[in-house]
Amino acid sequence: MPIFQTSPSQSINLSGHLMTFERPRIMGILNLTPDSFFDGGKYTQLDSAIKRAKQILDEGADIIDIGAYSTRPGAKPIGAAEEIERAVPIIEQIVREYPQAIISIDTFRADVAEACVVAGANIINDVSGGTLDSRMFETVAKLKVPYILMHMRGTPQTMQELTQYDDVVNEVAYFLGERIAQLRELGVKDIILDPGYGFAKTIDQNYDLLLRVNELHYFGLPILGGISRKSMIYKKLHSTADQVLTGTTALNTLLLERGVQILRVHDVKEAKQLVDLFFI
Repeated sequence: MPIFQTSPSQSINLSGHLMTFERPRIMGILNLTPDSFFDGGKYTQLDSAIKRAKQILDEGADIIDIGAYSTRPGAKPIGAAEEIERAVPIIEQIVREYPQAIISIDTFRADVAEACVVAGANIINDVSGGTLDSRMFETVAKLKVPYILMHMRGTPQTMQELTQYDDVVNEVAYFLGERIAQLRELGVKDIILDPGYGFAKTIDQNYDLLLRVNELHYFGLPILGGISRKSMIYKKLHSTADQVLTGTTALNTLLLERGVQILRVHDVKEAKQLVDLFFI
């Protein structure tokens, strides 16, 4: 028996194929950026990116999450054309070599999202929850792909100045509820919620949101947790991002205990072992 049970009624439609959540799913991170906080610069070339995609799949990930724009605090912005130039060739090559792979594109820009879906991406993962591009929701509706709706305030450059909340969990839930309603009005059905750990939140607020993430089940939608190697872990442990795999696993365990259905991780093998042990 599993230690917890996700809702078998929840699923997302991937172009006619249903992804269900009887077991939690694993999303492996493929950063194409030179300046991401943990693995920036490792996968900027086609060969290294495809090797990383193969590793992610071989280690048991259900989704490859491709990002071509660094959203770490204070990251240097790039234009949409450069973001597309980084992402589209990698997506096209992954689709050629691994046609069954499920790919999400991590972008807040509608033009980038559309170009990547045309290239073969299956899911749009928007860290801004539609706040940074007014055309994003309409684009998602037109493309008819699942949408990961994340909470954030401001931009990657300003978000850590915007951490004033009376109750971070309630305010994140209110934001998500408003955006869900807007998406529903446009006919978008396949929505995944992401509370946005590390985005416009203090360390303490991140932990409040982690310990109460189960409250977001109110919406009846799958929840994604992305805490892998983030500063909420390594600053608490007075360490660095490359030294906190154990801390990441500990917090992923807390997420699973609270019914989170998707873990977004750098370390796929370890996350897969964690999920497997929940279903002994």
